[in-house]
Amino acid sequence: MSDADWVLLLSRGQFAVTMGMHITLAALTLGLAPYLVWFEARWLWGKRPAARNALHFWLKIFALTVAIGAVSGVVMEFQFGTNWAAFSQKVGGVIGPLLFYEVLIAFFLESGLTGVMLFGMGKIGPRVHFIITCLVAIGALLSTFWILAANSWMQTPVGFMRDGDGIFHPESWLGVLAAPSFPWRLSHMLVASLIAVSFMIAGVAAWRLLHRPTEAAARTMLSTALWFALFAVPVQIVLGDLHGENTRDHQPQKLAAIEGSWHQPPAGTGEPLRLFALPDQQAQRNDFELAIPEVASLYLRHNLTGHIKSLSEFPPDDIPPVAPVFFAFRIMVGLGILMLLTSVAAAIQRARGRLYRSTPLLWLLVAMSPMGFIALLSGWVVTEVGRQPFTVYGIVRTAESVSPLPLPWIIASCCGVVLVYGVAFSLGMRYFLRYVASPLPQEPEVVTAVIPTST
Repeated sequence: MSDADWVLLLSRGQFAVTMGMHITLAALTLGLAPYLVWFEARWLWGKRPAARNALHFWLKIFALTVAIGAVSGVVMEFQFGTNWAAFSQKVGGVIGPLLFYEVLIAFFLESGLTGVMLFGMGKIGPRVHFIITCLVAIGALLSTFWILAANSWMQTPVGFMRDGDGIFHPESWLGVLAAPSFPWRLSHMLVASLIAVSFMIAGVAAWRLLHRPTEAAARTMLSTALWFALFAVPVQIVLGDLHGENTRDHQPQKLAAIEGSWHQPPAGTGEPLRLFALPDQQAQRNDFELAIPEVASLYLRHNLTGHIKSLSEFPPDDIPPVAPVFFAFRIMVGLGILMLLTSVAAAIQRARGRLYRSTPLLWLLVAMSPMGFIALLSGWVVTEVGRQPFTVYGIVRTAESVSPLPLPWIIASCCGVVLVYGVAFSLGMRYFLRYVASPLPQEPEVVTAVIPTST
């Protein structure tokens, strides 16, 4: 490999590390914010002290995540100017304003009011505090909206024009926001974040119940999280199917890589469901393939004989790395099925009156606590690696987007990012694990006031 190839590879790897860290933190805040609203509402209007304790328990985690996520987001966006200057020069007229809207409209709202939410407890009225909590949740939603608007435009670009120098300009902002993948990508991310946080909360609550069986706040956390998961996981399955149809129509190479489909099946037969394979990109075939004939056509074309475009129908230079996309998709789907089964098992134990006393279920929930985030990150691997070799799908190649930096500089920056993020993540996980196992914090007496349900 030449120095230019190494610069491209390391720049992509560095962005993947920062993006992976940031998307995990962003998903945590996005999924946890509705829980804070729910717990506070149950406390204020339902007079549930357990909900108040659950609110205080997760509020500190939320605030810490927002603080670290803000820093990681800045590092990620700075790389557009350092490692991806050519990309920024070409598409900055479209991407730049969307990121600016995210900072101006969403980031200031979310990060600024998080401080009021954290330190204003007992210092401002309960109704005002609840409004602040709702605004923080809205800020997290708006932040996701603008970030995914930018990403969706890169995946399915519309509403733009290019001048004689190849610079992108928006024809209209409504046109940019009309990217075909945007509604499905946004809804898929919102529900994925809620599911990931639901299983995290359920796992933490299960751990606490295993060690403190009578803790009321842990019971409230567990019950709420499992109700959310029971309804959210099936919704996500439907959204995933609709998102897949959108990918079939607008990013056929990505879908072919997901399915590991190198060649069209024989006439009159459908697409097989490949449970396992070792894709060989150079030979354009799958080794050790284990497949169920024609089943994939059911969810790809909703019949038994429909086909999708195969990888052999595209120029080799336009095909994404197949193996990472193929395996990441199966990890995501496999974990989704496992989370669905876990939610159903929990519902059965709830109906039997054993939700808080079933030791096998509680240990299962502890083991499942990180699985939502692993599935979410796997989905992002499918999304971003599946878009390769393009930054703007079908138009701007990744190799044309990287900055022409000296290789030693890239090596140094990659090592620095991996070291700093590794230390930060390790310390953050150590704090989180110690915190979730600690006794519930004691709140000032002033915060125990509730809003009456009637006058």
